[in-house]
Amino acid sequence: MDIKRTVLWVVFSLSLLILWDNWMRHNGHPSMFFPNATQEVKPAAAGGANAGAGNAAPTAAAPQNGLPGAPAVAGPDTQVKGEVITITTDVVKVDIDTIGGELRRLELLKHKDTVDPTTNLVLFNKTPEHTYLAESGLLGGPFPTHKSGFVALPGPRTLGDGNSVQLVLESEQGGVKLTKTYTFKRGDYNIDLKHTVTNASGAPITPSLYLELVRDGNKPGGESHFYSTFTGPTVYTEADKFQKLAFDKIGTAKDLHATQADNGWIALVQHYFVSAIIPPAGVERKIATDKVGDNLYSVATILPMGTIAPGASATMDAALYSGPQESAVLEKTAPGLELVKDYGWLTIIAKPIFWLMTHIHAIVGNWGWTIILLTMLIKAFFFPLSAASYRSMAKMKAVAPKMQAIRDRNKGDTQKTNQEMMQLYKTEKINPLGGCLPIVVQIPVFISLYWVLLASVEMRNAPWLGWIHDLAAPDPFYILPVLMAISMFVQTRLNPTPPDPIQAKVMMFMPIAFSVMFFFFPSGLVLYWVVNNVLSITQQWVITKNLKSGKTK
Repeated sequence: MDIKRTVLWVVFSLSLLILWDNWMRHNGHPSMFFPNATQEVKPAAAGGANAGAGNAAPTAAAPQNGLPGAPAVAGPDTQVKGEVITITTDVVKVDIDTIGGELRRLELLKHKDTVDPTTNLVLFNKTPEHTYLAESGLLGGPFPTHKSGFVALPGPRTLGDGNSVQLVLESEQGGVKLTKTYTFKRGDYNIDLKHTVTNASGAPITPSLYLELVRDGNKPGGESHFYSTFTGPTVYTEADKFQKLAFDKIGTAKDLHATQADNGWIALVQHYFVSAIIPPAGVERKIATDKVGDNLYSVATILPMGTIAPGASATMDAALYSGPQESAVLEKTAPGLELVKDYGWLTIIAKPIFWLMTHIHAIVGNWGWTIILLTMLIKAFFFPLSAASYRSMAKMKAVAPKMQAIRDRNKGDTQKTNQEMMQLYKTEKINPLGGCLPIVVQIPVFISLYWVLLASVEMRNAPWLGWIHDLAAPDPFYILPVLMAISMFVQTRLNPTPPDPIQAKVMMFMPIAFSVMFFFFPSGLVLYWVVNNVLSITQQWVITKNLKSGKTK
């Protein structure tokens, strides 16, 4: 039995199956392997999106989500004219509407758009094609909500020479005043949110503050057809840990997540970026998700503010992080927030790999060279296993004529063929599994490295050299995929030739099939595979040469 050939067949078949599964998920069909994967859905019409956004908070707090007693939120105050106020820092440009104090546009000044690299990436936005908003307001009475008219207090709108800039908004309804204070800081994607409720109604009130994110279910523009990344709401609590929620499950019986806690956060995640609402620790909160319109969804947290006596006030602090998924920043922002950079079941291996990458990058200062050096270190670490594998394959290749002779001599007699094969292995001191087991041991590490490179926003817009200006984008001239094909072809020639002509043709076709996929993969991933293949070819060639000269046992 040729175990090596069987393993290669399995790997090839699984690769085609995964490629087909990614294609199905990209076109909105259910995944065969990943039930939480987000599906592609049609854009909402402008009217539906706006209507849904207007009902987002009360719907998230409605009885069907297990939060009884929430009153209907009044419509917008038609007597107040809305104004869009723009706040600019060194890293973000934010538009906030005085109708509701709604954060309706957030532009990341340090990150370029995937579809149009001449423009900056925009996360929050409110257009007929795309809805992504941050909203807040009060529940429990006729209080100001995200549809009420607010008045902006005067103050600076740009960072200037200072380290922070604030926007203060006020709205009053029924003698209850809500003051929203947004604080933006230099070099920081974290926005401080302060909500102060002042009771001048003459009677005690017990309001609850809701903070929510509203988004359509569309994938971000520029997503590859050949791999799929998660887009959707996530919830984290210490008890239930990190939970991903598929858009198409929200509002159904399968919408399962933590609903109550005194810690954690809620977020909306997409490839490389995240927006997370982080309430203060130790404060009881409810968590709700809902489908609030046609292709429009919300994830909300509701924070009771207790009883506020007449003439008294109460304040609730929170934070909104909206920016790149940089591991070091996320870890400092909130417990568990780094989990939005999801490596799946291989996290235990992937996190140390990324830690090593950051330390290499601190020395070389270039992510392309970091990938190359990291690949070399991993190959060096696994050299004893690789050497054993290559020695086994070299011996198998050397006895290939004898193996073919046995097959020819015993055509139609499988049992006798296997007996003579086992005797040949014993005589030549060959372990038929010797070329496979070392490879199997290394597979989890290399898959983890694949996910690290795919998930790391640090690669986005990061140049390597010459024609590679963005390691997260495909090679513009397809040089690396061509080198990938050549290296795979050379590897195939170094391996024992399958005796079956059909298998031999398939093995020769595999480099072409894989290279077609890699034409659309991020160049950082292709760079890793090219370097890995070149090192493997070098190791295999040296070991085979030494074996022929009698230097390697």
